[in-house]
Amino acid sequence: MEKMTHKLNIAREEYRIVSEESPEYMKELAHEVDLKMAAVLKNAKISTTQAAVLVALQYANEAKKHGGDSDNLRSEIKACLEDCAQAKSERDLYKRELERLKAQIEANGGIDVKPENRLWR
Repeated sequence: MEKMTHKLNIAREEYRIVSEESPEYMKELAHEVDLKMAAVLKNAKISTTQAAVLVALQYANEAKKHGGDSDNLRSEIKACLEDCAQAKSERDLYKRELERLKAQIEANGGIDVKPENRLWR
């Protein structure tokens, strides 16, 4: 993908960012960061730099928590895949047993269906 220069406004400052991302995506990110910066600056008497550090900490915290979530999901998916493989193996075993029993019935000339030989009454 081709790199583009994006002109973004965050906290009343203009930034030129070079990225392969689409202009729409970059504007969306800038808007989100701008909103977070405005919220921090509104509630505290701190510098723009200090607000930027606090917003960066918020994003780092979210990323770390979501990274743990994705690790848990990977583990759960792996366990599900292992269960699925086990179920397929059991299914194949039962299919082979069913075929063996069908062949045995055919070899014996069918099933005796007299009432006293039925499994259910």
